[in-house]
Amino acid sequence: QVHLVESGGGLVQPGGSLRLSCAASGGTFSWLIMAWFRQAPGKEREFVAAISWSGDSTFYADSVKGRFTISRVNAKNTVYLQLSSLKPEDTAVYYCAADATAPISRSPGRYDYWGQGTQVTVSS
Repeated sequence: QVHLVESGGGLVQPGGSLRLSCAASGGTFSWLIMAWFRQAPGKEREFVAAISWSGDSTFYADSVKGRFTISRVNAKNTVYLQLSSLKPEDTAVYYCAADATAPISRSPGRYDYWGQGTQVTVSS
C-alpha cells in the first residue's frame, strides 16, 4: 500500500509561483508512475502532469504546458510540481497520484493511490 502526502499549496498572486511536493511511502517509489491532478469547485478532476519511473518522460495538459514542471527524486521518494505564471483559473485542490502499471495515463481512473490534496489559490 502506497501512502502519498502533498504539501506546498497556498495563496499566491497572479503571475506568481509555487512548488508542490508529494512524499511517498510504503512502496517502491522508483517503480511508480507519478502524476498530478487538480479539481476546482464544481468541476471534474483533471489531469495536470505525469512523469515516468525514471523521470525521462513527462506529459502535461495543454492548459499548463510551458508554465508547470513535474520532476521527481527517487532517492527521496518525492515528486514535485513547479507552478509558474499562475492564473486565477489554476485555483484548485491539487492531488498527487501513483500508478504501478504502464503506460502513463491521463485518466484518474487508472491511478491506484491518491494523496489528500493541497489547496492552491491564485488571487490578488
